[in-house]
Amino acid sequence: MSDTIRYDVSGGGVATITLNRPDALNALTVEMKLALLDALGQAGSDDVRAVVLTGEGRAFCVGQDLREHADALASGNTELDTVRLHYNPIARALTGLAKPVIAAVNGTAAGAGASLAFGCDLRLAADTASFLMAFARVGLGPDTGASWTLPRLIGHGRAAAMLMLAEPVAAPQALEMGLVNAVIPSADLPAAAAELAARLAAGPTQAYAAIKQTLAVGAVSDLDTALEAEAAAQAALGATADHQNATQAFLAKQPVTFTGK
Repeated sequence: MSDTIRYDVSGGGVATITLNRPDALNALTVEMKLALLDALGQAGSDDVRAVVLTGEGRAFCVGQDLREHADALASGNTELDTVRLHYNPIARALTGLAKPVIAAVNGTAAGAGASLAFGCDLRLAADTASFLMAFARVGLGPDTGASWTLPRLIGHGRAAAMLMLAEPVAAPQALEMGLVNAVIPSADLPAAAAELAARLAAGPTQAYAAIKQTLAVGAVSDLDTALEAEAAAQAALGATADHQNATQAFLAKQPVTFTGK
């Protein structure tokens, strides 16, 4: 894997994916996008139960590397095929990962970098973090799934304002809008993300996967389709050892240990 992405797994089954171009504020090159997609695939196949996505240095990710982008335009690549080749697969891999994913937003998240955070299940932001949908500043629309994720987080009107006005949203405002789940003092963010990830990793991983799947179905379907998706998920989960053991533990007023089976 490229050194632009760090991939580490703890003994508790938590994978930490770190965007690692701090000198460039973790701007995304083709090399980095390919490595990120590889890391997400690895998290899906490894014995991983929860994932943390974060950035090295003072930024989470400022989006596309504009120097590389300018070179592509100069060579005649005006169709921006990196969206279909790289950003779309990353968005699908991130939102489709059958494990809970936490964005630990340690600094500026702009453009596709902000979109990456929006594609995660939970977002913790450092008190110094900010979000900027910078696409309109360079004459572009959203990518990396932001047109799908952002309105579902904060509503159509606020999403349109973030995209069209391209004004930064500071962490406290992001919390008020529902864009993040918590704001953490910057120095405490890594520990807070690790603690939350460990909690999720110790939980019912198959149930978490079903929650992600049914939320995705419910976002784009009518009530009957959503009800059927819920029923199918419950039928499958009812046969798991985790559910059966948890039910017995509840009745016996004993703690439960989830195994993911």
